[in-house]
Amino acid sequence: MSPASPLLKIRVERDRMSAIERRIGDFVLENAHLLRDYSSQQLAGALGISQSSVVKFSQKLGFRGYPDLKFSVGESVARDREPATPAAAVRSETPAIADALWTAKTHADAATRSLNPEADLQVIADLLHGAGRVIVVGSGEDNVAARVFALRLSLLGIGAAYHPDPALAASQVAGLAAGDLLALFSEQGRQPALLQLAKLAHERGARVLSATRHSSNPLRTRADHALLVSAHDAQPHVAMLLYQAALQQLLDVIVVQVCALPGRQALLADHQARMRRLLDP
Repeated sequence: MSPASPLLKIRVERDRMSAIERRIGDFVLENAHLLRDYSSQQLAGALGISQSSVVKFSQKLGFRGYPDLKFSVGESVARDREPATPAAAVRSETPAIADALWTAKTHADAATRSLNPEADLQVIADLLHGAGRVIVVGSGEDNVAARVFALRLSLLGIGAAYHPDPALAASQVAGLAAGDLLALFSEQGRQPALLQLAKLAHERGARVLSATRHSSNPLRTRADHALLVSAHDAQPHVAMLLYQAALQQLLDVIVVQVCALPGRQALLADHQARMRRLLDP
């Protein structure tokens, strides 16, 4: 699926849509392979809405009308079927599995990049560069990316600390102040403990960065800056891998941006030299 795919457009714009537009968008996403069989009147009837709502929805996405939207969706579905899917590849040779997974990761990365403009990531990099302290919290499957992110920030000379347990992190968050940053990693963005940490950080004058799926979730709405990941697949184990890969790429871009800021590469070189002396005296 290319970055201009109508299905990607719907995912990107969904949170800014009205209730009726979300119903249409969700129907298109869930029935993309069947959309060619639906006229605008039939689609409106299936959703219990007016035909004009379907036309306006199509135009809002940049199409002249519903026929253009339907044609574009059909093209996207056909493109996505060209490479072997991970499900089919499992029954084939290992290279086919690798190629299919790489294609799926590429799609997830393109969708995620469209949700996180480079300029927005630069704002986050600048915030990290100027932060007095950075606390990174991620539990469960989110702890891997969170721990690596904190480590890399530390290597760049940023005072970053990682906590896998939100409850134990509360005492550290209580010590934050203006100019500090709390980074919270949660795929679904619904952990009550993380929401409490965000509230506590704001009470101390610190800013909050969240990393979640591109969905309506309470953690995203409470963050000052939000990293959004779009990674979808019908198979849960593949969707999990796509999410982790797209998130890691997003964080890597921020690390590269921080490295470009004054003094950071020198600090990195110094820390790496110290680590080499410790590991290989």
